[in-house]
Amino acid sequence: VQLQASGGGLVQAGGSLRLSCTASVERIFSSYAMAWFRQAPGKEREFVAAINWSGDSTYYEDSVKGRFTISRENAKNTVYLQMNSLEYDDTAVYYCASSQWTVPGTRVRDYSSWGQGTLVTVSS
Repeated sequence: VQLQASGGGLVQAGGSLRLSCTASVERIFSSYAMAWFRQAPGKEREFVAAINWSGDSTYYEDSVKGRFTISRENAKNTVYLQMNSLEYDDTAVYYCASSQWTVPGTRVRDYSSWGQGTLVTVSS
């Protein structure tokens, strides 16, 4: 499965961005959970948000709850991450990932396919 992430950029603190991730294989995408992770310079990759195969269950890391929203459009093989009220500490490369399971996990090892990453820079 190839995942293509886009939508990153430079934004001021308090601003918004929407990330998109499109999968190349329809059958795989619509059957499995998807997630977003991020990796800041000098830090390990960390979980941000995840969504189950149908889109009716979502999970968030505590620091982004109430600010970020994950969603998916299976007809378009695409998962989104709407990021509002961005903070300086949200600066990172954001990666989308596809699971082999219908229920998402929060660990890097729960995901088998990864996109190339898109850089989000929040200026203070």
